[in-house]
Amino acid sequence: MDLYYIQGILLLAGINLMSVLGLSLLTGFTGLFSFGHAGFMAIGGYAAAMMTVKYGWHFIPALLVGALAAALVSAIIGMLTLNLKGDYFCIATLGFGEAIRLVLDNVQYFGGARGWPGIPNYTNLTNVVIINVVAVIILANLIRSRHGRNMIAVREEELASQIVGINVFKYKLISLMISAAYAGIAGGLMAHYMTFLQPKMFSLVKSTELTIIVIFGGLGSISGSVLGALVLTSLPEILRSFSNWRLVIYGLSVIIIMISRPEGLMGGYEFTPSSMKRLFTRLKNKKEDLPSQMEGGKSL
Repeated sequence: MDLYYIQGILLLAGINLMSVLGLSLLTGFTGLFSFGHAGFMAIGGYAAAMMTVKYGWHFIPALLVGALAAALVSAIIGMLTLNLKGDYFCIATLGFGEAIRLVLDNVQYFGGARGWPGIPNYTNLTNVVIINVVAVIILANLIRSRHGRNMIAVREEELASQIVGINVFKYKLISLMISAAYAGIAGGLMAHYMTFLQPKMFSLVKSTELTIIVIFGGLGSISGSVLGALVLTSLPEILRSFSNWRLVIYGLSVIIIMISRPEGLMGGYEFTPSSMKRLFTRLKNKKEDLPSQMEGGKSL
């Protein structure tokens, strides 16, 4: 694989990661499963492309418009669906995602089902990395804040959270809006990388892929989301030499890992300076204990 090809894989991983980080907040930290995040990506992608193509806006402000558009739509959807319990919210988001795709199929202003070509190529590895780093920092600080702890409390026990005075509906809505904003930015990045948008790019398959990445990396772990996005985006490309069997091997690999490690790759743990320091200290202690154990074995 040449450098340009590897760069393309990293770009796609970074775009997926942006959406996965938002979904991780909603699913991993707040406990709400969504199968409609491809719809928020579509809204963000089409809104950002409209600002750059139709109105000549710069790239970053256009991305922010895409994030805002996705967040506003999610607020409307959330007010209608967040009182639903269990699987009903998941089904509602699934229907929303498919509805957005079908609406875009019939909006000729954006090219309809034929797609929208001619979008400028503004997305590159540098701005994707910078945006992802900023997104991770914002999300990590949010999770460590009082608001993040309240979201985790809602995930752990909704009724108990209400009893202690947490506004459950409010924090569910905030989580959904932030999650949708992240997905909107991801859609804008995708639009300006592919230079082409088509509604079928944002089908149920895309939403399912994002959810799998979150679960695969580990619910409640930002580090797991990063690792999951890198692994599951690059795995089909690494297996490309297997031709038609590569997606079968990809699916089998995911199943094996989920069976052997149901909590995900990270299992709720995070890569932080303190955790890395503890890991290196533990490895160092094991290395120092090894000679004494071997000497003990010889004396026996």
